[in-house]
Amino acid sequence: MNRAHKSVKERLIEKLIFLGGILSIILVLLIFAFVFREGFPLFREYPPEKFFTGKEWQPTLSPPTGPWFGLLPNLWGSFLVTAGAVLLAVPLGVCSAIFIAEVAPKSLRDILKPTVELLASVPSVAIGFVGSVAVAPLVKQLFDLDTGKSAMAGSIMLAFMAIPTITTISEDALAAVPRNYKDGSLALGATRWQGISRVVVPAALPGIIAAIMLGIGRAIGETIVVIMVTGNAGVLMENGIWYSFTHSVRTITGTIGAEALEVAYGDAHYRALFMLGAVLFFITFVLNFIADLALNRQGRRAQG
Repeated sequence: MNRAHKSVKERLIEKLIFLGGILSIILVLLIFAFVFREGFPLFREYPPEKFFTGKEWQPTLSPPTGPWFGLLPNLWGSFLVTAGAVLLAVPLGVCSAIFIAEVAPKSLRDILKPTVELLASVPSVAIGFVGSVAVAPLVKQLFDLDTGKSAMAGSIMLAFMAIPTITTISEDALAAVPRNYKDGSLALGATRWQGISRVVVPAALPGIIAAIMLGIGRAIGETIVVIMVTGNAGVLMENGIWYSFTHSVRTITGTIGAEALEVAYGDAHYRALFMLGAVLFFITFVLNFIADLALNRQGRRAQG
């Protein structure tokens, strides 16, 4: 009787988990459908090629000179800020996780782990304020710029936001590696660092990749920080990557956040903002798809 009751309970839990997964997929599809439905009518009055290849975002200009709804300045700004944040956050986050999980003594680990997790709870507006009053002036002074509000300042602050996520999840993945993996590498004559780099880290790589993708998602989807520290001026790569990186940029999320409350329902500007949201949705989907492929390939290598 107890066994039958347990079997029914297990099947019920499995069905609830399956239902939760299906509902999550349906909700995501509904969100994308809504965003696309609101944005696609833009192309009835504004040519798609001008949107996807346009180099200017000037939604308030009056005809015949405007308006201009160019995707490229927003896309380029998002790429610069996110790429800079990833270059800073991934090495620091993963190395911090390795130090906490494998190197630090237990007494220090018990302090560092909750401290890093606490950093992840700092509000975005507080990070943006610190970036605006402290980091941006420092960037201006160090590189002799007209203004410190730039892609570089945005990358630094987004990296600060992404590092706790990457560190925490990567450390959990490293801690989940079975102890006999480490003991086996030491028994075979490997040094401690060889065991970490060639056994522990590869075994935890799927979890580390997941942590990196979550960190990238945190960076690419952030709004208030980029509004406060990047300057919100669209600059393309025409003057070089370094020029763009040290000057004001406009990101997709920053544009949506700054202009969403100023538009009239149903006009071209309103539709253009929703199309930016659809592009951001697609970029996030592609990144997650690439991460899933990497995880599956790593899993097949581990089995092989």
